[in-house]
Parts: sequence; C-alpha cells; structure tokens
Amino acid sequence: MSGKRYLVLANGKTFEGLPLGADGEVISEIVFTTAMTAYLETLTDPSYKGQAVVQTFPLIGNYGIIEPDKEGEMPRVSGYIVRTACDQPSNFRCEEVLDKYLKDNGIPGIKGIDTRALTRVLRESGTMNGMICDDPSHADLETIREYRIKDPVLEVTTKEKKIYEAEGEKKAVVALIDYGVKYNIIRCLQKRGCEVHLMPATTAADEIRALNPDGLFLSNGPGDPEDNKEQIATIAELMKDNYPTMGICLGHQLLALAHGFKTGKLHYGHRGANHPVKNEETGRIYISSQNHGYEVLTDSIDGTLARQLFVNVNDGSNEGIRYLKENAFSVQFHPEACGGPKDTEFLFDEFMKMMGR
Repeated sequence: MSGKRYLVLANGKTFEGLPLGADGEVISEIVFTTAMTAYLETLTDPSYKGQAVVQTFPLIGNYGIIEPDKEGEMPRVSGYIVRTACDQPSNFRCEEVLDKYLKDNGIPGIKGIDTRALTRVLRESGTMNGMICDDPSHADLETIREYRIKDPVLEVTTKEKKIYEAEGEKKAVVALIDYGVKYNIIRCLQKRGCEVHLMPATTAADEIRALNPDGLFLSNGPGDPEDNKEQIATIAELMKDNYPTMGICLGHQLLALAHGFKTGKLHYGHRGANHPVKNEETGRIYISSQNHGYEVLTDSIDGTLARQLFVNVNDGSNEGIRYLKENAFSVQFHPEACGGPKDTEFLFDEFMKMMGR
C-alpha cells in the first residue's frame, strides 16, 4: 500500500487522503450526510447499501463503536469518507475503534480529505459515482460512471421470517415487510405492544394474508424504488384488503408507486438529522432524520386517491402521503430517528390508533 489513498469522482476530480479501514478498491455512489453524531447507525443502515458515505462533520469515531447502537446486523456502506477519524475514542460504552471495525468488516475508507470541498462538489454537480483506491491510475472514469446499484433490497432483506415479541401486553400483530429495515422501527413497534412478524421482501401477498395481521408496515430500504416491480405489485394486491398500513422511506415510495404515482431522483438527496418538514394538515413544522436519494413526485399524486401529508420546508419535495380510500399513510423521513430527533415518533401512535389499539 502506497500510504496514500484516493477518491476519484466520475467527473475526474480526485481527492488525496490517507487509508482508513480495509485494503482494496471500491466503486460506489458517493453521498453525504450532515448528521453530527450516530455514525454507527449510519454505517449499519441498510438504506446505504451500494453507497460510500461522506460525513460532513469533521471528527468521526470519537465515542468508538458501540454494538447495541447498530441499526442493522452489519455495516452496509460500500465505503466511508471522513475528514478526521479518531483513533483514541473516549466513552464508557466504547467497544472498538472505528478503523478496526471497518477493517474487520472489509470496508475501505479514506480520511484526511477536505470533506467540505467534496460536499460542495456533490451539492453543485449532484450525487455521482466515485472510486476509493490506492492508485488513481486504476480509476477508469467510464467504468465509474457506468456503476449502478443492482438489486440492493434483495441483498439486505431478511432471508427468513422472524418474530419479535411485544413488550408487555400484546396489543397487535404487525406484518413488517423488510426492504432494509432499521432495528429501531421494530423497537418502536414492540414497545407499543406489537408482535412484529418480519417478512422477506419477496413474501407473496397470500402468505401475508395467511398471517391475518392487524396492520401492515412497509420499511425503509436502498436503491431506486422503481426497480422493485414484484414488491410494488404485492403492495397493490394487499391494498385491496385495506389493512391499516404505514410506510417509511422506501416503503413510502413503493406504496406511492403501487397507486400509480411516480418517483424521481433528487439532485443530491436528503441525508442527515436536521431536515424540517411541514405537516400539511396542521401547519406544524417538525425536525426530521432523513436518508433518501429519491422522492415521490408531487405532481403525480392523484388527488382523488391521496393528499400530501408532509412537505419538505427546504425544497418543497414530498415528505408524506395520506391515502383517502384506504386506511394508510406513509412518510419519507424516519420517525424512529436513530439517530436523530424524536419529534415525529408520535406517528407510530397514529398507526396504533389505525389498528384500533
């Protein structure tokens, strides 16, 4: 290894830094998050599958790696990009150092680059692909540009059905379709008395019907929502049964596509823990945690079927939909917010009321 490491973007711009994490080269989509903390939750969020994450906050790793704080069973990012990686964390819960954690999980990273300058490139030019490598001469720009995340939902979904018991008295049975679920979604349901049946993304509608759930939950997940043709068709079929339904992030987008609405890619996405959203029903503004590169196109929402529930205060994009002919709603942001603000966790309570609980 040369002692240097490089990030080569699809537009040819190159950033020189130092090695972090595992050896090796990786091509991925380069995205940034503005969250100041919760880097372990970011690393293990399945929605980042196929992406290398840039942390805009300059110091990462200062409280180490804390296993109970994970949002998935393993890191899902393809690469990791930071300004400064702390190698002497200070926290009584610390179990491991960031660099070793990345090495142990085979994730190459780069540190010591100007993440502020990199973020400005991504904001101005839009999200683009890039390559983390030890020798920039290995970077073929055409190959970098052609990279596309392929079937990420099938890679991150649970491979078999799992049951999570309710905390305390069981009040409801929820079928949670796993497109890349974050653990705290499950915990938010459990603590409200839900027995959660985690179902693979490939589960057929009839298998969910056989469970006879009190409610249906559509999880977050990675990739382009329009790629999930089978999952969209399954949701459309399940909507005929009018299950009380809530969706988050990718689940929000898939539910919209199942109703014939359209999605599109944002210029550089929303990723961070400080995004303001406005409730269109009450006028109240909440601060939300977000991680998505696609949006439901507002102009495509059929007003006879649904109405906007939340809107992004910064750019006016859709952040939530309430359905008029079904007992269903969905949000683009993360009300379970690990990490991030808890402002909108009450939406889980609304879901419980929809189930009559």
